[in-house]
Amino acid sequence: MNKKLLKNIDWGVLICSIILLIIGLIALFSTTQNTDHDEFTKQLQWFGISIPFFIAATVIDYNKITKFAPLAYGVFMFLLVIVLFTQEVNGARSWFNIGSFSFQPSEFAKIAVILFSAYILNILQARNKKEINRPLKLLLYLGIMIAPIGLIIIEPDLGTASAFLFATIFILFTTGINKKYLFAAIILTAIFVPMIYKSLPSHAVSRFEIFLHPETDPRGAGYNIIQSKLAIGSGQIFGMGFLQGNQTQLGYLHPKTTDFIFAAIGEEMGFVMGAAIIVVYIILITKMIYIAKTAKDNIGSYIAIGIAGIFCFHMIENIGMTMGILPITGVPLPFVSYGGSSLLTNFICIGLILNISARRQKAIFIE
Repeated sequence: MNKKLLKNIDWGVLICSIILLIIGLIALFSTTQNTDHDEFTKQLQWFGISIPFFIAATVIDYNKITKFAPLAYGVFMFLLVIVLFTQEVNGARSWFNIGSFSFQPSEFAKIAVILFSAYILNILQARNKKEINRPLKLLLYLGIMIAPIGLIIIEPDLGTASAFLFATIFILFTTGINKKYLFAAIILTAIFVPMIYKSLPSHAVSRFEIFLHPETDPRGAGYNIIQSKLAIGSGQIFGMGFLQGNQTQLGYLHPKTTDFIFAAIGEEMGFVMGAAIIVVYIILITKMIYIAKTAKDNIGSYIAIGIAGIFCFHMIENIGMTMGILPITGVPLPFVSYGGSSLLTNFICIGLILNISARRQKAIFIE
């Protein structure tokens, strides 16, 4: 990458990501006191693994990377089918376990689907951006996005499926789609959501019911959300102190390294740190949206806005569920929650964002 491209990179995106990673590592160090910091150490290892992938995603022209999108999409669609035949863990078939190594194909599929989405939209809109409003072309694009979403729902992993849905919505807004389709989507959603809800497995339905009334099962399904809210409330303004959280250190908060890492931070570091994390995410996502607007081409715009959609959903859902204002879906907090697949995916996404920002034209906005 030449000096001109390096100069054009929005380094604020990387700075925000590193700030969140550092906060996450501090929280993981605290929450793994009783496990000899196993997950903290593994997170550091995954950070090391992520670095070369991050560099590659930053340096290699994203248009060259996108040429491999059809192959990547096909591979991950295959893996999303195969994972349905693996052993069930916690009511879902979402993981491949190979010896001591495990990974979640749906995490990596986010990148493949967004890249393929941009690739296909660029072809469909070769003549004009309004081509997306042709019913057949729109259905083709929606089919490409719905296929992985459907497979992930079957696992079932409603949180990750919702992240894909958010990315789809963000991308569609960028394509210049006619508003009549958006109204139709709202109507169809109102019709099909109740039907989907009735077809969900019992453990998924119970999550929604407990979300509404956690006090009905305080020692069972409602236990985690009650403890999470207690942890955040106990932290007050400045927190109970590093390594001093009652819910966190005494084992009441679970799982404290993944789903409820924000609650652990809120308890030990208080409202100040919790608010700071939200501000950093808002800055990061805002920068992603700006980069999408100033990208030199439609492919870069669609990739950037798709990634912004995924990060936006993860932030809102994870923080919302720890506060009890959204259902628990097991969605990690980017860069903060423990998770190798998630961390690697996030760094590749950030690499692509920096890649697009380096090649953008700052004064040009895509309408």
